[in-house]
Amino acid sequence: MTNLVDLLTNTKRVVVAENQRALVTRKGRFADILKAGEHRLKADAEVQVFDLSMPEFVTPLNDALWREKPDLAEAHLLRVTAGEGEVKVVSHDGRPRFVLGPTNRKTLWLDAGPWDIETIDITTELAIEPKLGQKLRKAGFLKSVTTIAVPDGWVGLLEVDGTFTRVLRSGTHFFWAVAQVVKAKLVDTRWRAHDVTGQEILTKDRVTLRVNLAADFRVDDPLKAVTRVKDFEEALHRALQFAFRKTLGARTLDDLLAEKVSVDTEAADKVRAEMAEIGVELGEIALKDVILPGEMRDILNQVVAATKAAEANVIKRREETNATRSLLNTAKVMAENPVMLRLKELEALETIAGKVDQLTVHSGTDGLMNDLVRLRD
Repeated sequence: MTNLVDLLTNTKRVVVAENQRALVTRKGRFADILKAGEHRLKADAEVQVFDLSMPEFVTPLNDALWREKPDLAEAHLLRVTAGEGEVKVVSHDGRPRFVLGPTNRKTLWLDAGPWDIETIDITTELAIEPKLGQKLRKAGFLKSVTTIAVPDGWVGLLEVDGTFTRVLRSGTHFFWAVAQVVKAKLVDTRWRAHDVTGQEILTKDRVTLRVNLAADFRVDDPLKAVTRVKDFEEALHRALQFAFRKTLGARTLDDLLAEKVSVDTEAADKVRAEMAEIGVELGEIALKDVILPGEMRDILNQVVAATKAAEANVIKRREETNATRSLLNTAKVMAENPVMLRLKELEALETIAGKVDQLTVHSGTDGLMNDLVRLRD
């Protein structure tokens, strides 16, 4: 029956769901925008249906609709345009849905809202308020927002289109990246150790050896450290190499071995002054290791062994002299005191008796004392 009515009246039935809207054109001209419900249209009408779950009004007829039927467009659509130096954040239920950079434009269905629009001027400030930045990051606007996380003990040097802008302290920072290239170079400002290993040096007495240096340093002025030289750690490494290769080469091997933990004050001050010019502060500088060639190490081992042997021989002779002197003093005491000599004889007899299993005594005590063992005439 419906088809018969449509045929007789030259119409057609169109049903629009609650989550849909329909744009009607007839003979190439805009006729209407239909909301939810059942509608009867002329048979030659063309209908384009839009799903409100996709809230952006996307069609090649967008500009023509606003030009030819502005009242109809304004009744159903919301046009959002960001001007020069502006960013517009379009939110729905507190959640960002669209971010428009300068000169960008979007058309949205009003019935897909309500929409909240926040306009932000980026001509003077690119930083994003942290709360909004967190929302934008969670909503997935990674191309529109640059997130820079600076750890504790570090600083960030912010660059906009290649030009340094500011120093960022520790924390999470958000910046608009809709019109400029925003990035940051992170610099560690904590105290660290830098090692210069395996440096070959010819000493004053023409011994070739290798030394390892260590220096404590920290970045005092991050901007100088990054802009004055290409790599401040490489500059520190090279300064330590040149300064100490020259000064240590003016010393003998014995001097280096005797003062391994210290370095030349003049050389250290020179390196500190050079590093201060590029924003790096130096702490303690020390020689960690002195590595000798194999043959030189063997020779030094022989020298050390001979020295220790000589010292041991001196100590041995000294003790022997002391022992002889002690015996001489004992002999003098015994010669002057016969009773003391007799006691010494009895001690010797006791020692001998303790080493035999059986002892037979003849002639009584006098024989034991005088005949068994005679220690003196």
